[in-house]
Amino acid sequence: MVEEIKGGPSVLYIDKHLVHEVTSPQAFAGIEKRGIKVFRPHNTVATPDHNVPTVDQHLAIKDELSRFQVDKLTENCNKHGITLYGLNHPYAGIVHVIGPELGITLPGMTMVCGDSHTSTHGAFGSVAFGIGTSEVEMVLATQCILQPKPKKMRINVEGDLENGVTAKDIVLYIISKITASGGTGYFIEFAGSAIRDLSMEGRMTVCNMSIESGARGGLIAPDETTFDYVKGREFAPKGEDFDHMVKKWKELISDSDAVFDKELNFDAADIEPMITYGTNPGMGAKINGHIPAVEEIDEKTQDSYKKSLAYMGFEAGAAIAGTSVDYVFVGSCTNGRIEDLRQVAEFVKG
Repeated sequence: MVEEIKGGPSVLYIDKHLVHEVTSPQAFAGIEKRGIKVFRPHNTVATPDHNVPTVDQHLAIKDELSRFQVDKLTENCNKHGITLYGLNHPYAGIVHVIGPELGITLPGMTMVCGDSHTSTHGAFGSVAFGIGTSEVEMVLATQCILQPKPKKMRINVEGDLENGVTAKDIVLYIISKITASGGTGYFIEFAGSAIRDLSMEGRMTVCNMSIESGARGGLIAPDETTFDYVKGREFAPKGEDFDHMVKKWKELISDSDAVFDKELNFDAADIEPMITYGTNPGMGAKINGHIPAVEEIDEKTQDSYKKSLAYMGFEAGAAIAGTSVDYVFVGSCTNGRIEDLRQVAEFVKG
């Protein structure tokens, strides 16, 4: 914290600013209009990831607007001396995947990006959250951001997961319990044995989805799983520097007597593979469960609930099991990492 404004937000220094092509053009235009440069370009890393084609990335992008945004990102990064991993660069990729995979994301950092799922990086014990375009401009100009201190929530998931239950199921189960607005105003710490047993990819999925509960972000205390993942990555500390940082990172845990504004406890054994049946991530049910009957829904939201089911083409009270699957989408930065793709391949193989 650089400064605390009395009765207002705090000024937070940002260790790492991730940039992509959608929320940055106006921000770069803004600092140029002010006649100022990017304050600390070496603290910024950019990659195009929202408007890029899945295949034939060596060819010109066909969509005119998409091509313009990607070209503008290249132009702005060259102009301001920002590291850019553009199309066809070996480090290019989804902005919330390359950070962890390259060792750019490290425990204890403050990290922001003009993308809601920046909370992904909280899996490393970093304070990471999404920001808007005007805030992107502020970080480019000052390497700081104005941020009110959020309330603190801890969600403990204890016990062993059943076979076939993934990190995505854990977080969808939690959101189904607290609703898609249950985390509003909070920063969530995910804890408990079931969370500690997750791989780093699983932890990233959980923290990525914390934003879907309305939370400002989510984080998990770093441990040996974290350190083993980070060690040896391209931009991670090496040798004695790494050992020195691990000693510091081990201190990034909540105190035993820490007090949270809200604390919730869940039993891992109660979690099954989850299905969302409605129009927000809080409308989830166990795969062996059923879509709630209208009477099971709060009276205040029954009308919107009926509209959601009508839109989706489902009936209240219907069983989930037996519903046919038309398409399967492996979700980009939420669970589109190599580990997830390998899991999909295993299913496809039977």
